[in-house]
Amino acid sequence: MIRPGLTFVLWLAIAAVVVLNDLVGDTWIAAALSVRAVEWYKVLIPAPYVLMMAIIHARRTAGPNWFEAACLAALLWPTSTVLVDFLYARLTYDEEPAVFLDRFAFWWGAPYLLLVLLLCAAPLIAGKVFARRR
Repeated sequence: MIRPGLTFVLWLAIAAVVVLNDLVGDTWIAAALSVRAVEWYKVLIPAPYVLMMAIIHARRTAGPNWFEAACLAALLWPTSTVLVDFLYARLTYDEEPAVFLDRFAFWWGAPYLLLVLLLCAAPLIAGKVFARRR
C-alpha cells in the first residue's frame, strides 16, 4: 500500500537528523577534524538512521504496491534532503550554490554523493526484502 503521509513523516525525520548532524559537524566537530573528515562524519552518522527509516517504510508499505511506495520514497527522499541541506547551508552560512555543489565532487573524496545514493537505494532495497518475506 502506498502511504504518502508515512513517506513524508519519515522524510521529515531524516531531514531533521541530517540538518542537526550538519549543525553539529559544522560547529563542534569542525574545530577538531579536517574538512574531509567532517564531510565523512556528515555522511556516516545519518546512514544507519536512513536505513532504519527505510526499514520502517518498507514494513509499513509491504503488500502488492510495495514497489510504487518504495519508488516514491526513493525519488522524494534524496531530492528533498539535498534541497533542505542546501537551504540550511545557504541560510545559516550564506554559502554560494557553487560551494554546495562541491560536496558532490567525489573525485576529490567528497562522500556526500554516498548519502544521496543511500537515500535513493535504501527504500528500494528494504522494500524488496520485506516484499519477499510476505
